[in-house]
Amino acid sequence: MKELISLIDKKLDEYLQIEYPEDIFKAMKYTLSLPGKRLRPIMCLETARMLGCDINKALPSACALEMLHVQSLIHDDLPCMDNDDFRRGKPSNHKVFGEANAVLAGDALLTFAPQLIIEKSKDLTFEQIVKILHEYTKFAGAYGLIAGQVVDIESEGGKLVKSPQETLDFIHLNKTAVLFRLAVRIGSICANADEKTFNELDDFATKFGLAFQIYDDIMDEISTFEELGKSIGKDKASGKLTYVSLYGLDEAKNKFKTLINECYGIINKYESKIFREILKKLEHRILGEEE
Repeated sequence: MKELISLIDKKLDEYLQIEYPEDIFKAMKYTLSLPGKRLRPIMCLETARMLGCDINKALPSACALEMLHVQSLIHDDLPCMDNDDFRRGKPSNHKVFGEANAVLAGDALLTFAPQLIIEKSKDLTFEQIVKILHEYTKFAGAYGLIAGQVVDIESEGGKLVKSPQETLDFIHLNKTAVLFRLAVRIGSICANADEKTFNELDDFATKFGLAFQIYDDIMDEISTFEELGKSIGKDKASGKLTYVSLYGLDEAKNKFKTLINECYGIINKYESKIFREILKKLEHRILGEEE
């Protein structure tokens, strides 16, 4: 994983150069360059690799996926959204560059990412590139990431159209799981996976995304700023609908454990130490003391 993170960081730095007007490129690069787990691009590359594809074919798309993720973080931290002053242990983008430039930096990353896929994916066919762009635009927009963010904001104000359980699942299927799904779907497209494999790995990514969100909700409850690099306890203070607030800490842990076990059940069919390592790390952080 360290080698993949190093490769992704190197390519992100290479792909995004500081040009005129410098302020926007510096703002884009600031959050993109903050140390992170790079889970989504890693999962994209590992999916491609374990299905027999050279990871270099998937590398531009994997980096584009990280740009999309970072865009969502920049916008999520804005005062009009979650209003968070820190991200990955550093001041949020809008605290450094101002709100206007933070909005524009997010917009720029959102649009630069598909440009990157088109320009740098030299080893993919035209058909593969079109499929990847369709997946990207679908999951990044009102049928995915944005839908999750909208319902998240509405639910914070107590405006629930569906039941709390349905609302919570909708938020996190779209706001969190969607980018993990996008990662493995892009990796599968790069590897020309058959329909059965494509759907099976999509199911894995959906379950993983929900488990990851429960992990995040639990860590917001029990962790520290030093561990997570962002404000702690904001979900409870703002009355946000989370797995912990709806089900309680113990039941949230049970749901997390069930989903992780289902993830193992799928991914153990494949030769992937990296996916198992990712699952084991999350499992240890939440359940380690109990085992």
